[in-house]
Amino acid sequence: MTASPLFGIPAPRLLHRFRSAPVDVADLHEVALDLLPRLATPRLRLELVRRPGAGTLLCVEEEERSQRVPLVDLADDMSSAGVPGTPAGIAAALRIWVAHRPVTDDDAAAAGIAVLDWTDVTRTAVGWTVVVARGVVTVPWAPSPAARTAELHRTRSSATGRSHDVPLEMRVEGPLALWSHRTVPVLATAALAAPEVMLHRIAGAGLVVPDIHVVVTPHRPVVCAAPGVARRLAGQASEESVTLPWRDLADLPWI
Repeated sequence: MTASPLFGIPAPRLLHRFRSAPVDVADLHEVALDLLPRLATPRLRLELVRRPGAGTLLCVEEEERSQRVPLVDLADDMSSAGVPGTPAGIAAALRIWVAHRPVTDDDAAAAGIAVLDWTDVTRTAVGWTVVVARGVVTVPWAPSPAARTAELHRTRSSATGRSHDVPLEMRVEGPLALWSHRTVPVLATAALAAPEVMLHRIAGAGLVVPDIHVVVTPHRPVVCAAPGVARRLAGQASEESVTLPWRDLADLPWI
């Protein structure tokens, strides 16, 4: 877990890396002692486990999910990410780290939302996945080995239904319709779970396109336009994207 966005801050510039004081393990331990009991719940167990001669572990347990990380490794990750070495900076980063804990099967069933994401590291195809929002953080759900096929189908179906209710902003700019979420960018693709509703809203805003295509860049706003416009836009973009006719959205696989 070394990527800066994990701690809720932009990726630091190289100069910023040199200027940032490293996060001290003792300071992290002190902040964790104070903060973790306030983040814990009856279902979520957060514990510091001292290992004589081997350092302290931060242990996270929630239903079938468990996670352990040495505090020294977590302090190194925070330092590499440019987290300020102050109590407030460490506490904010630790809150975000805890929010990124793995999603349980029950949480996915109760609060999961269907969105599109990359199917693999090549970023050439997208598929549907279930995420759970924790404040401004979204975490993808990976079904546990104990999840049965029927439960998997029910969770995905419920997540698709919740996507219809995600509050998204839509604006028309010339030949484009742009869909975005005010605080959680990954949720923008929730609009594509109900393409007919999406088309109706776009037409109601004055953009009538017989065969609309979507430009999908996971974790970014979604662009809808005529086929030629969508292809030109995707070709000019600096980030990888996938362009699809709206009718293909229902046939995309689940990741």
